[in-house]
Amino acid sequence: MRIATWNVNSITARLPRLLAWLESSGTDVLCLQEAKVAEEQFPAEQLRELGYESAVHATGRWNGVAVLSRVGLEDVVKGLPGDPGFDGSVEPRAISATCGPVRVWSVYVPNGREVDHPHYAYKLQWFEALKAAVAGDAAGGRPFAVMGDYNVAPTDDDVFDPAFFEGSTHVTPAERAALASLREAGLSDVVPRPLKYEHPFTYWDYRQLCFPKNRGMRIDLVYGNEPFAQAVKDAYVDREERKGKGASDHAPVVVDLDV
Repeated sequence: MRIATWNVNSITARLPRLLAWLESSGTDVLCLQEAKVAEEQFPAEQLRELGYESAVHATGRWNGVAVLSRVGLEDVVKGLPGDPGFDGSVEPRAISATCGPVRVWSVYVPNGREVDHPHYAYKLQWFEALKAAVAGDAAGGRPFAVMGDYNVAPTDDDVFDPAFFEGSTHVTPAERAALASLREAGLSDVVPRPLKYEHPFTYWDYRQLCFPKNRGMRIDLVYGNEPFAQAVKDAYVDREERKGKGASDHAPVVVDLDV
């Protein structure tokens, strides 16, 4: 079974690439982030023609998450129980579903913006709510993973230059402590292999030739429970999909499971 996570940075802008990638990659389950469409505008019919069911949680603004599956789609839960919300509203940042033998969450963790910004405090609160929401599944006997754009680089090895990010979000001790706390719920980091270079970065800014220079970060993560981790046969960053015109600034993270 092949599952993946991908921040597509607008499914409307990326639809031709997404459809082509699904056809060529053999992916059974895909967790999507930053759909940036309303649910009624989500291209469910085009995906159905390829054999994929869609579960979508989106409002048409900057967020939006989805799970695509060609191996079944059941027990869908939209939203994060206990979501703290931001600025008076709850954003569509999490969705979960059972796909065949595996249960997954697709998550788009708040960015945090700046360390002294209210969005940063919201980010840390959101992590606490996520941990509470996934604890039961994480401790269970079914393969389970929380996949998506975490907007945190777990270690200094997960950024191209730690000094460049000093004082910024995505690398602070509090954010990394939130990741460590999430792992304490019974999850482990499924670290993919890179297809090129030493580090498996998953995100490269569009500006300043970051991708050609490999000035990237590993912020798209797969956190799996023990049955999931034991089933992993391979995991890699599909760096090729970051290339070319019209690419997302994130690359898919692909995991092959023996389930």
